[in-house]
Amino acid sequence: MSVRVSDTKSPVGVQSALLFVWVLGITSCGGGGAAAEEARTRLMASDGGRMVLETIEAHGGLEAWYSAPTSAYAWEYSNFGSNTRFESYLVADNRSRRVYHDLRTFGTPESVEEVDASFAWDGEQAWISPAERQQPNPRFWATTGYYFESIPFVMADPGVLFEVFPPEELNGQPHDRVMAYYDTGIGDSPGDTYTLYIDPQTKLVGAVLYTVTYGEAYELDPDGPEPPLNGTLFYYQDYTTVDGLTVPTRFRGYTYRGGVQGDLRNEAWASEISFREPFDESRLLMPEDARIEPYSVE
Repeated sequence: MSVRVSDTKSPVGVQSALLFVWVLGITSCGGGGAAAEEARTRLMASDGGRMVLETIEAHGGLEAWYSAPTSAYAWEYSNFGSNTRFESYLVADNRSRRVYHDLRTFGTPESVEEVDASFAWDGEQAWISPAERQQPNPRFWATTGYYFESIPFVMADPGVLFEVFPPEELNGQPHDRVMAYYDTGIGDSPGDTYTLYIDPQTKLVGAVLYTVTYGEAYELDPDGPEPPLNGTLFYYQDYTTVDGLTVPTRFRGYTYRGGVQGDLRNEAWASEISFREPFDESRLLMPEDARIEPYSVE
């Protein structure tokens, strides 16, 4: 493989969800229309970008995305491998990608308890309150749910590269495929890849095959990527349209080894969705009882 693929390391165990990726240079460009036009020009420069652009338009369009000041929703995630389940309510600034969470529950896939905690990414560091809470890892999870829910829109970010692969069946139906990957040095995990399975009729995302490289050293192979044979195949289901944007409300992830789908690995749900909730800057301020979660590369 020309791009190193790994989904075996993450802050929450072997079978973790998508890591967050910080893409540099995101700006509002003076308004939704200007930002949308800049992104459209960038996407039109490659075959893969044009495929992603068509998919973004099917999900509501660049103008609607860049006109949405925030993304807010309850994100619930369950992982059988790490025996973890939690729910938080997040509000993200769609331009700066700063985000804060109210952690509502935490436990196992079989049983959760209500908790009183919060965590955030303020653009420079991640923190969690109270300090004694060890999970979820705030640096990993502050934007993970946000990134999942925001595909395909975040594929229009600067620094994203594309590779088109031959169609492949998904649930017995052929789907177009395009991989999004990143320039070296982009974010905490530039080695991640996200292969979008796109319904050729509706142009909606049917699933995303993702790989996780959080905390690993990485260099981009100049020869370009090959189709990943290992990762997690994350199905996007039960779409709804809110504030002009069509997004999933359920996700089901399966192991993917040697190009073959395996057992159910993780699940997630999104609810209470809004793209118009005000962003409270004060929620980014770290409480006195919080601790900072550092980032390290193995």
